[in-house]
Amino acid sequence: MMRRLPLHLSFVLGLALLAGGAIAAVPASVPASAPPVTLTPDRPAAPAAVAAAGPDARLERGRYLAIAADCMACHTAAGGKPYAGGYAIDSPLGTIYATNITPSKKGGIGHYSEAEFARALREGVRADGSHLYPAMPYTSYAQLTDADVGDLYYYFMQAVQPVDEPARQTALPFPFNVRLSMLGWNTLFLDNKRFVPDPGKSAQINRGAYLAEGLAHCSACHTPRNMLMAEVGSQSLAGAALGSWHAPNITSDKVSGIGAWTDAELTAYLKTGHVEGKGQAAGGMAEAIQNSLQFLRDDDVAAIVAWLRTVPPVRAPGQARAAFSYGSAASEEAVLRGTASSTEHHSLNSGAVLFSGYCASCHSASGAGSTGQAYPALFHNTATGGATPANLVSAILFGVERKIEGEEHEAFMPRFDRRSYVQPLTDEQIASIANYVLKQYGNPDVTVTPAYVAQARSGGDKPVLARMQPFMLPGGVVGILLLIALFVWLRRRRQRNA
Repeated sequence: MMRRLPLHLSFVLGLALLAGGAIAAVPASVPASAPPVTLTPDRPAAPAAVAAAGPDARLERGRYLAIAADCMACHTAAGGKPYAGGYAIDSPLGTIYATNITPSKKGGIGHYSEAEFARALREGVRADGSHLYPAMPYTSYAQLTDADVGDLYYYFMQAVQPVDEPARQTALPFPFNVRLSMLGWNTLFLDNKRFVPDPGKSAQINRGAYLAEGLAHCSACHTPRNMLMAEVGSQSLAGAALGSWHAPNITSDKVSGIGAWTDAELTAYLKTGHVEGKGQAAGGMAEAIQNSLQFLRDDDVAAIVAWLRTVPPVRAPGQARAAFSYGSAASEEAVLRGTASSTEHHSLNSGAVLFSGYCASCHSASGAGSTGQAYPALFHNTATGGATPANLVSAILFGVERKIEGEEHEAFMPRFDRRSYVQPLTDEQIASIANYVLKQYGNPDVTVTPAYVAQARSGGDKPVLARMQPFMLPGGVVGILLLIALFVWLRRRRQRNA
């Protein structure tokens, strides 16, 4: 479960094409134990829970919903004020800056009525009528009930500190800057329907579905997208590329998905981002856990786990082993000793040597990780055993940060790209380390090239729409000229035949 690139990196501007939310700050006021919310999504808390929540239970419900929806992650820039926007989402089509959603009437949404707030949240249309890009997951928030939207509005208007400074404006290249194009995309792909509980499922599973499909918007990252960047329904939660990262398959399949994980393991992952012998969260998923999932009540996490069990399995073609099943402890440290003299230049000339120099001190020479697994083992690890090396390479390039409340130390791995304060590594060096780790501890059938690392360093493989962008303006001009020429030809032909 990786990053909603960031999340959400994937989005589209459909009609324009035819014509031409780092770790964000943790909410300072997150309650240690959020107020109870009943299993039926559109019902208020039970009377006893209201009394226990204090004088303004509605505000606390709204706060909890904002945490469950992970609003903080995208609408708070690093070091910025809560919900003041400015967080840069590096999408394949350009950088999108999250908006200021504080109740400021100058820089935020203080002038929004509740109906306008609901329309922006569920339809992606701002109060001024312009369209939002689906980097804001309104396609998922469309499922939110009126009661929950109302509580969210009340929280943002009554409890969030207003910030008058507007967030930096998004300026995508043509034709993606034509926001009106989203009208066509929404017509094709937005299912603007509220969540309806399945009468054949338990209240717990329905609650899990509402949380995962609506508020937590899991499909925005974990579902592959078509050529116009809309989610492919038949492959729901089957895994998807997110820039340089890969959001894995979280269907109930026991090989490709999470079907072989126990309920306790899934719960631990959602609350802490780490399960020994399975995997650990990095990238966007680390942000989701740090800012949102770890603060959910235990019964809500249990509801999400119960719902995940019901997601139809999707098996990746050709996959016969689970990603976490690969590898075992192995060390070449003894063989490496004395192979280079103390004065030799360019001694870091193999994956084994590079691993010994840059990785073994934390992950151990045998790849077994540290005692207690603060630094995880590299075998029985989904990042090294997967069919794609995306998360292994991205972790080396960009590092891992994940802070869990109550844990003495945060999960941390330094980055080794050009911004590294440890040691920037070249594409060739990172490829050598990755290949050594894959052959020694992970899936030996996967190979990393320097070109792959370079691509990951620049944001990953670009979708078709992004690759088409340089040709859209000249293509549109040529198309218009052809239409004009056709019109002139038809008119002259009619005149000759008159």
